[in-house]
Amino acid sequence: MSTEAQDGSDLEERVTNFLRRNFPQIQMHGGSAAIQDLDRESGEVTIALGGACSGCGISPMTIQAIKSRMVKEIPEIEQVNAHTGMDGGGDMGGGMEPSFPGETVDDDDAADEGPEAPF
Repeated sequence: MSTEAQDGSDLEERVTNFLRRNFPQIQMHGGSAAIQDLDRESGEVTIALGGACSGCGISPMTIQAIKSRMVKEIPEIEQVNAHTGMDGGGDMGGGMEPSFPGETVDDDDAADEGPEAPF
């Protein structure tokens, strides 16, 4: 069974090297990427993006790139889960939606937020 342990650590090393090799811009922009969980039997890996990735507008594209490239480059990996910590902790849509100036809210109970602009 020691060969399985060796293969497992080799897989972890290859995933780590993949992250280092393919995404140096993550570190250049103040972010980080680390393996959170690796299940060799199912071929599933969970990657946590941190630092400046939390709240970054392009982190969804970074996550998609990680997912598509990793399964192509590392044959043992069949599924990649990645998150930034800004996704509500896995409870399907936690957090607040962004709002923009002039945007209306479809909430009848909304409090008056002051006078309207004259235009």
